[in-house]
Amino acid sequence: MKSFLQKIKWFVLPIFVLVSLQSCTKNVVNNLSTDETRMYVTQFDSTAQFNRYKTFSISDSITVIDNGQYYKTLTQTSQAFKDAIVKYMQQRGYTLVNKSSSPDLGIDVSFINNSSTSVIDYSSYWDYYGGYWDPSYWGYGYGGYGYYYPDSYGYYQINQQALSIDMLDLKNAAANNQIKIIWNGLIKGEGIDDATTADSQISTLFTQSPYLKAQ
Repeated sequence: MKSFLQKIKWFVLPIFVLVSLQSCTKNVVNNLSTDETRMYVTQFDSTAQFNRYKTFSISDSITVIDNGQYYKTLTQTSQAFKDAIVKYMQQRGYTLVNKSSSPDLGIDVSFINNSSTSVIDYSSYWDYYGGYWDPSYWGYGYGGYGYYYPDSYGYYQINQQALSIDMLDLKNAAANNQIKIIWNGLIKGEGIDDATTADSQISTLFTQSPYLKAQ
């Protein structure tokens, strides 16, 4: 049986390569533009067949996680990110529906303000942070449902800000008695919470995910 690390696919699109630039200047980080500080990371479960999902719904608010504290909000900036996600999902052939219409996919969005560097067990991460999004939001609040992230370890670093987008498999939740996260897009860097760049940031994540399409 393949381990999850063999099944999972990771794509990282660094906007700059720090190692190669350090030999050219002593203050390379200080000379970077806001856009150049950003790194885009996407991961997905390679066992998921994305063309079998047709509909999706997106959470009606954004969760802000600030050094272990969290709250939900919907500002002009967070709405811009939601609009961009809907736009690119629809371009890939998915149909937006209300969460009460039994969507195949659910999308949760979180802004993270934190400074941490560690080796992270993603399954433990979701055991801890999964509480921020109650499964009952998607209609699976009873019968032992919880978020499930297959065993995976990675180097997790957030220096300034991050935006995390999680795609949930609601279509098979009842059969599996769990809500599986089948795709995650993570943006790390500076100035992420900018409504004027929301579209371009989300576009980059979708460009890295050509497999994400309904047909």
